[in-house]
Amino acid sequence: MVSTPVVILASGGLDSTVTAALAKAEGHVLHLLTINYGQRHEFEIECAKKIAAWIEAKDHKILQLDLRLFGGSALTDQTPVPTDRPSFEREKGIPVTYVPARNTIFLSVALAYAEVLNATKIFFGANIRDYSGYPDCRPEFIQAFMEVAKQGTRLGQAGQSIEVLAPLLFMTKREIILKGQELQVPFQLTSSCYQPGLDDRPCGHCDSCLIRKEGFQEAQICDPAMMNSGAKER
Repeated sequence: MVSTPVVILASGGLDSTVTAALAKAEGHVLHLLTINYGQRHEFEIECAKKIAAWIEAKDHKILQLDLRLFGGSALTDQTPVPTDRPSFEREKGIPVTYVPARNTIFLSVALAYAEVLNATKIFFGANIRDYSGYPDCRPEFIQAFMEVAKQGTRLGQAGQSIEVLAPLLFMTKREIILKGQELQVPFQLTSSCYQPGLDDRPCGHCDSCLIRKEGFQEAQICDPAMMNSGAKER
């Protein structure tokens, strides 16, 4: 198998890490891209660095792009992060943790990086099962962005289509965790919490923490990140 360069949007979270592990298993040369956009859970940047080392990435670039200038999200302004919401509430509408056009911005930057590398694949960990309210985690969005890539890049105009791959798109969190276990993903290096507390411990109460907790419970696996954090189980 011929190794080819690919760009992976690596947040330091569970989904993007499993996505990177899948790309590695396919034999690709991994170029990780992490974006520090001023998110309140900036701790995930440090996690991404550790994951890049674990996965033996060819390169790991960290881009500073402060979206706090715009705000408009509980992750980039002072809007409170929702806590302890039951699943039926989490599935209603677009949550306040949605960052306006975040995946459009991130994929655009990844596209620029891919062109420089002559890479024709971009991987990212979008998932519609857990975040049904995020409009930029839908297959329609991904297809539309690939058309943008085709029409607006040198590679696209040369007839080389750039694929945006989201291998976890339709998987449940349980399935993602089991796949990660199969790929020997070091879950303890990942961070999912939207508002880490003292010593960057997960809060255990935000939507992302609850979804992660439910996924590990359904997979019947202990979450080492939660165990090591000292966060209390509810």
